[in-house]
Parts: sequence; structure tokens; C-alpha cells
Amino acid sequence: MRRHRRTAAALTGAAVLLTTLVACGTDESAGTDGSTDEATAGDTGELTVYSGRNEELIDPLIARMEEATGLDITVRYGDTAELAAALMEEGDRTAADLFIAQDAGALGALSREGLLRELPAGTLEEVEPAFRGSADDWIGISGRARVVVWNAENVEESELPTDYRELNDARWEGRVGYAPTNASFQSFVTALRVLEGEDAALEWLTDLREHGEVYERNGAILDAVNAGEIDLGLINHYYWFAKAAEEGEENLDARLHFLSGGDPGSLINVAGVGVTARGDGEEAALKAVDFLLSEEAQLYFAEETKEYPLAAGVTSPVEGLPPLESIEAPDIDLTDLDSLERTLELLREAGMV
Repeated sequence: MRRHRRTAAALTGAAVLLTTLVACGTDESAGTDGSTDEATAGDTGELTVYSGRNEELIDPLIARMEEATGLDITVRYGDTAELAAALMEEGDRTAADLFIAQDAGALGALSREGLLRELPAGTLEEVEPAFRGSADDWIGISGRARVVVWNAENVEESELPTDYRELNDARWEGRVGYAPTNASFQSFVTALRVLEGEDAALEWLTDLREHGEVYERNGAILDAVNAGEIDLGLINHYYWFAKAAEEGEENLDARLHFLSGGDPGSLINVAGVGVTARGDGEEAALKAVDFLLSEEAQLYFAEETKEYPLAAGVTSPVEGLPPLESIEAPDIDLTDLDSLERTLELLREAGMV
């Protein structure tokens, strides 16, 4: 039977990382008391998982994993950034064998610290290189695309911006919504920094702050666009597809627009998984990774979250979702999204946070 831990202890040596990684995926917090009172996995069929994806989503999938693999799984749920910090602080004392992260940046940070094991070639081949770590030590398990959501009653399709820069055109003043404290927006800004340089990113952010409308969450932006309160917004694709599934596309005024030409505004980020370098249960962890890339698990994410499946041969069942290969996403190493600390500094310089 799987076990669950949720802790809230003070972070010490890992505190710097908490300013570097995005807090995302859950409102729960995770501490780093460094205790090793839980059973270590070894290769005994036991597995300890740190999950930055929330319990409501992951727990049913863990049950399926146990049934499919025969593993006895303990899960510690928490915030992706704080769990990554916990892994850094725990070091050799960690009980974790597997880390499931909401975003690539957290996995990139652990990779740079040498805290993840290299994955087998057969596992890596299941996912395109663009959606796995450049050091071959983490792999994406589901994907999400940044999009522009627009109100089809107020805006003609021919008027839509062709790149992220046009969102700051004077004609859109007071009509564009964004969420500066949201993890996905911050990942987009990190990609913008990496691709276009810090000066260009700061100038764009400053302009957006002057004429954009601030919201707390992607879902609030979608609702505001759909209601005609604003005409454009920056969100992840799956919010719209979830709303369309609930209410019917025909009942929505909001539509999605994918920027083209490798625009940072079409960044595809991933939730991913890595096997910890210090855990004892490598064999069990690799079984879990292979399960997460199985058709069963990939379709689970697609159906539950409307995210893109990433494993080879698995097609999304979500009606109307553009094929992943049709999105002209920017050419970026997702490991570079670990540089959030500078992004947060830039957002502060722009007066956004």
C-alpha cells in the first residue's frame, strides 16, 4: 500500500534555490528535515517518490503504477521548487528515488548539481530530444504550450499579433492580460531572456507592465477574455481545452492563437521525471519512469489535464488539439529554464513583482 507524506519544515541551505525555482503545481509545501525514518528502497520493490505535481492528479496514477509494476510506493507531495530544494539539502541522506516535477526548470537545476542519474538509451528514445534533459538525466512526461487567447467577438482573426512583440502595440493598450507571478509566465520570460537577451526582455516587460492588465492565474485570464473584459491573454493551451470540454466550444467567445516562427510566446514546457543520483532504488525508479511513458499513463495525462502526451506513438485524444509537431516552438534547451533567479530579478526591475 502506498504511503503519503506532507511536511512543512524550515529550509536551510536550500533557501537560495527557492528564489531560483518556480513555485508551481501545488499549494502544499515540503520541508527538508533530512530524516531517513522511511524505508529505503534498495531494489526490493519499494519506491519513494517526491512529487511536485499535486496529489489529486498523481495519486490515482500511482495506484495504477503499483498495479502495473508490483512496486510498493511511498509518495511525498509538495511544491516542485521546495522539493527540488529538499533534494539538494538532503544529498546522500535522501529517501527519494524518483522526482516528478511540474516544470523543466527544477529538473534542470538538479541536473546541473549532478543529482540525477543518466537514463537508459531505450527510455530516452521514447521522447524527442527537445523534451528531455540535454545531459540525458531527465525526461518529459507531458507537455504544455504557451498561447494567446483572444475574444472572437471583439477581435478579427486578421488583427491577431504575429509575434510576442506586437502584444505591446498601442492598439492593445488595456486589452492584454498576463499573470506575472504565475510559474508558466515566468518560464516564458526565462525563455525570452535566453533567446532574445536580457535588455530586450526587460524592455518588453516594462512596456507590458505599462499597458497590460494583471491577473493572478491563467484561468482568470481565460475567463476575462471569454467575458470580453480584455481581448487578449497569455495562458497555457490546456486551460481553454478544459473549459471547452466543460462548456462546449460553441459556447465560448474565447479562441486560441499559436504564435509562429519559433516565437518565445509558443514555448512548449514539460512536466518531467528524473531518477535521483543518491537514492537506493534505481531499478524500481526506472520501472516507474517506463510506466509514466506507457500509453496508459500518457493518455491519463492527456485526458485529465489536456496536456500533450510526449511518448512516441501516443496520440492525444483531445478533440481539436493541434498536433505537437505543428507548433512552431522556439529552439531552446529546456534545462536552461533553471535560470529563474535572474528572471525574478528582471520582473522586479520591470515592476511586475
